[in-house]
Amino acid sequence: MRGSIYSDQNCSLCGARFVYSSRKRGLFCPDHPQQQATARFRVHFGRGTQKRFKTFEEAERFLDGVRYEVDRGTFDPRDYKKGNPLGFITLAEKWLDIKEQEVKPRSFTNLNRYMKAAMSSWGDTNIKQIGYAEIEDFLFSQKVSDKTRSNIKSCLHTFWTWLRKRRVITLQQFPEFPEIKFNLGFRKIIDKDTQEKIIDEVKRISYHRNPKIWLGIKWLATYVSIRPGELLKMTERDIDTKLGYFIVLHTKEGKEKLVPMIEEDKELIESMPTGLPHLSFFRHGRGVSGVKPGQPFGEKYLYKWWKKACSNLGIDGIDLYGGTRHSTVTALRKQFSPEQIKAGTMHSTNKAFDRYLQVQTDDALSIYEASRSGKRMANKNGNRKLSKLP
Repeated sequence: MRGSIYSDQNCSLCGARFVYSSRKRGLFCPDHPQQQATARFRVHFGRGTQKRFKTFEEAERFLDGVRYEVDRGTFDPRDYKKGNPLGFITLAEKWLDIKEQEVKPRSFTNLNRYMKAAMSSWGDTNIKQIGYAEIEDFLFSQKVSDKTRSNIKSCLHTFWTWLRKRRVITLQQFPEFPEIKFNLGFRKIIDKDTQEKIIDEVKRISYHRNPKIWLGIKWLATYVSIRPGELLKMTERDIDTKLGYFIVLHTKEGKEKLVPMIEEDKELIESMPTGLPHLSFFRHGRGVSGVKPGQPFGEKYLYKWWKKACSNLGIDGIDLYGGTRHSTVTALRKQFSPEQIKAGTMHSTNKAFDRYLQVQTDDALSIYEASRSGKRMANKNGNRKLSKLP
């Protein structure tokens, strides 16, 4: 049977090493049986497993436990290595180091917050000792919304999937996860006429200051595949009127996408002064308090003007995202098939973009044209038939 118990003590009479006897339950001198080890015990099991104990009883219990694991086929020498390589904190920090390089800063901030909460709860507990009960207790101890609780669960599930892929745990050791139910809140939306009134009011109050405030909000209501954050990060070179596309590089999915541009906007852009290719398209001009000329619009700058226009019109509770993208898509659902809407809300492009372009760009362009006042496609079979929007 593998493994034994040793002591740093020697026989006081002859200096010999004490020898472990499982029958006599102790460590004794071979030549002086009355001489017995009383401290500084250590267990050696194979080449990689060593551990020290103050008492013989503790050492013997540990050795019996390891031998039992061998008999059951569950022995894992990593459980007993120095540095606790299977500790939750050890593995979580390694996973976060990798994720920091893979995901966007905002996404990493959330992942880091979720995992830090789990580290605080579980410490360096062996990962194999964290199961359904521990995960459920942790999730429901967090004073957060059900949606956030579900996000934490997804984060932990992704972490455990990473452990399995790295062979840290086996498929049999992958824990079950509790079900987290939640209802997403609905964004308030508006009809097309109200949307147009707000956009017209934005133009009235901001065009003299910077026409790109109105233009940015107008584009969010037109090009429903472009998110506000993606729009604000576009540079002069990303808006290519010769090609006829918006080149969206900084996407949520991490993949660039090309969004077809309607003719009306090509002409509008070409009539405006252009800057150097690397400059942000949505940037401040002169005379704006607190910012330098050429400085990019802040994350909430368009939202600020949208809310100001809403206030002027006595419209409450409509945010920029709901009032532009969501409201436009909802209005278009009355006129377009789900497949055509999906084409208009494209999420990414890939190396096969030529094939993608032939299949989907025509529908996408029709969607964007119809999102403008006075046009729609009434035929859901894909024919470009334009008529007046309600």
